[in-house]
Amino acid sequence: MSSSQVFTETRTQDVTDSSPSAWIRTVLGDIAEVPKGVVYSHEHLIIDSPLIAERFPHIHLDSVDAAVAEVNESVAAGAALFVDCMPCSAGRDITRLAQISERTRTPVIAATGLHHDRYYGPLHWSNRVSDDELADLFVADLEEGVDAFDYTGPIVRRTKWRAGIVKVATSGERLDIRDERNLRAAAQASLRTGAPILTHCENGEGALAQIESLTKAGVPAGSIILSHVDKHRNLTYLKDIAATGAILECDQTLREHGRGLDSPGLKLITALVDAGYGQQIIVGTDGARRSLWRSLNGNPGLSWLASTLPSRLHAAGLSASEAGRVLRDNAVQALTWRNVKEAEETTDRGKK
Repeated sequence: MSSSQVFTETRTQDVTDSSPSAWIRTVLGDIAEVPKGVVYSHEHLIIDSPLIAERFPHIHLDSVDAAVAEVNESVAAGAALFVDCMPCSAGRDITRLAQISERTRTPVIAATGLHHDRYYGPLHWSNRVSDDELADLFVADLEEGVDAFDYTGPIVRRTKWRAGIVKVATSGERLDIRDERNLRAAAQASLRTGAPILTHCENGEGALAQIESLTKAGVPAGSIILSHVDKHRNLTYLKDIAATGAILECDQTLREHGRGLDSPGLKLITALVDAGYGQQIIVGTDGARRSLWRSLNGNPGLSWLASTLPSRLHAAGLSASEAGRVLRDNAVQALTWRNVKEAEETTDRGKK
């Protein structure tokens, strides 16, 4: 089963000036419909900062031309939408993301929020502010426009390009003080706007603590996307995560591309579908490695997810409809904003 047998490719974005009743917020505008194809739910198209270039050169992705080539090849293979997951001041560049989306005519979602502390350092401003202050910045990114300077200096110049998800990262099974503050800020931003939250689970760990914190704050489990959980090879643990109703983002299959049907990530996806959680699994590449990009002389290229994973899922036993949910439909639902204003109005009417 090739990707073309499951999906019909289109590159038309239905961008609206005013938000419909249900929408996904992309860099270039809100869309009511996602093109047919594979949703790349955890990607890194641009990662560029002095800290990244010095300490993490293997993930330094600063070229719009290289990203455009990678996205175009992926779209030709069946990709529909890309979620760029680098948040505030960690190498994000909203201008370059907009250029990539415009040049490829492909929807790209940008993130607000904060990443792991290793991308900032103890003296960074993000470690010296309150959760309320962070939430205000996140909401401004989501509703007004992302800062052209990415909060790297004293001047904030908001662009017309807005974020569509809130990203938050934690460091392990137990939350530290920074983790707790960031989760509170992310929850507040989501509750104020309706934006979904996407998390980073270090080595696949910390998902249950993240879910507990976010749902306790009022965020619906279905609006919480847990990234990298398939790094954790314990199926029982993954079932415990899925039992909460949250979304599991699996992104290890690309790095395991040479293992065929013996890929541990592929086996976890099929096992979770078999266990009844097929409506909560989404996929990405987490392709933040220069060595993975064909446009940078790497292998196998981000296009692998659209060109090869569908047939792998079929060979592993998934039906066309099951594969379609994992590759596209579940992500479309998870990335859709909740209409919090409509909910507030309904609540207010009920009180009268």
